[in-house]
Amino acid sequence: MFCKCCLRTYIYGYILSTYICVHVYVSNQYSKPISTNLHIVYCIILFLLCEFFFCPCVQFTVTPLCCPSRSSILSGRYPHNHGVRNNSVSGNCSSAGWQKGPESEALPVYLSKQKYQTFFAGKYLNQYGSKAGGGVGHVPLGWDQWHALVGNSQYYNYTLSVNGKEEKHGDVYEKDYLPDLIRNRSLQFLDNRSPQHPFFLMLSLPAPHSPWTAAPQYQKEFSDVKAPRDGSFDKPGKDKHWLLRQPTNPMPNSSVGFLDEAYRKRWRTLLSVDDLVEMLVQKLKDIKELNNTYIFYTSDNGYHTGQFSLPIDKRQLYEFDIRVPLLVRGPGIKANITVQAPVLNIDLTPTILDIAGTNLSSVNTDGFSYLPLMVGSTAYTRLNGSARSFFLVEYSGEGQSTEDPSCPKLGPGVSECFPDCVCEDAFNNTYACVRALEGPNDLQYCEFADSESFVEVYNMTSDPHQLENIVKKVDPAVLQAMNQRLIKLQSCVGSSCREGRFVFARLMTQRFNPPDDALTRPSGL
Repeated sequence: MFCKCCLRTYIYGYILSTYICVHVYVSNQYSKPISTNLHIVYCIILFLLCEFFFCPCVQFTVTPLCCPSRSSILSGRYPHNHGVRNNSVSGNCSSAGWQKGPESEALPVYLSKQKYQTFFAGKYLNQYGSKAGGGVGHVPLGWDQWHALVGNSQYYNYTLSVNGKEEKHGDVYEKDYLPDLIRNRSLQFLDNRSPQHPFFLMLSLPAPHSPWTAAPQYQKEFSDVKAPRDGSFDKPGKDKHWLLRQPTNPMPNSSVGFLDEAYRKRWRTLLSVDDLVEMLVQKLKDIKELNNTYIFYTSDNGYHTGQFSLPIDKRQLYEFDIRVPLLVRGPGIKANITVQAPVLNIDLTPTILDIAGTNLSSVNTDGFSYLPLMVGSTAYTRLNGSARSFFLVEYSGEGQSTEDPSCPKLGPGVSECFPDCVCEDAFNNTYACVRALEGPNDLQYCEFADSESFVEVYNMTSDPHQLENIVKKVDPAVLQAMNQRLIKLQSCVGSSCREGRFVFARLMTQRFNPPDDALTRPSGL
């Protein structure tokens, strides 16, 4: 039994607190859930919620940018192992190297081997469909039905690759509005599926990504809504990397007005996603498969609106950009359960394949299945699962070779600049972080690849909004240990990326109260 909740209130409340870009996926699979009887479990991966309350988990993305994060979701690998560094073809986004390598071993390939009927609709990777990426004729292995957007998010006037053939769309709401098109085609797929085989749908909607084009009936909603003013909103980044030190603080009224309007527009686009989810769940009820279906809600990266006086974007190392929602509904998962164990977006693929009954030892991923964490101690014991106590976040900054006309005083090397001369990214916004979650050592340690060799350290227990960089207050032995851990994580592959986990039961039963000197003495990290 699952408790009812208001879809719109819950989705918007989540975005209100975590500033996420939401995308939707759907899946279905064979599984050996908790009983010994083999049966079909139809599994839907939704990057959006439905009307039921799911099992929420603490999830992080291993990189806070679209294409590298989506590549991590599909492959189950860290960026340094799938090779996608940013949103450009030169950064391996939907490049020939990606297609010949990690894409050929991605999630749908294994599901296809398990006789899944697979369906994809929406945004795939930012450079998908480009000439350098093989054009619209390239259909990644494993997909039976393919309705992929060419390029980045759009709502009108876009091109799709429909099973490898170009399909152009205009600006007529009834037939071209992309969120509705994805909804209608996914419902058609469910109507036409074969009941003899499981199905997997992955729906990746543009909402609430820019250009934030709401459906006509929703364009006047939320006129009084503003971005939240809590946490690190409009706080100075005085002890942070130079990119965080350059915004004007407090923000000028023009920046605040811009981000508030963007926030409202994002909410409006999600109303169409709300409609999609409602209709999709009703369809699953109609075909009597809802209770045989796993539904996942998550996102590829976080988002900020005014934190540390940065107007709007992602790409930063802070919680608002690396934390994403994860809610799950499905067989064996009890209602109203919160899993405290942290999971990563690289864990999605092994989790889905675990549900599908795939032998995970045959799959080359850096993540691990969190199915045992969701279904409880029986499956936990059976699968010998455990939770990680630290993980890696990595990002390769992007910049322009010439100065940005919006901000000429900063010269070349920056990008994503606003008229108030606030730039959200730069070549030397390249960093790697260790996030440690070991009892009292709830820390984040980050190193930048820049001329300053800049380091940021945060005590996430006492300073959850990361207001104070405590690198000068931390015992040098702790810094050295974190540096060594970072070096190992940056070269990890497969099982070595999963080292450092500790038993889930311990995490669930212990509450940590860090002593005052926890960060000023060697900790055995």
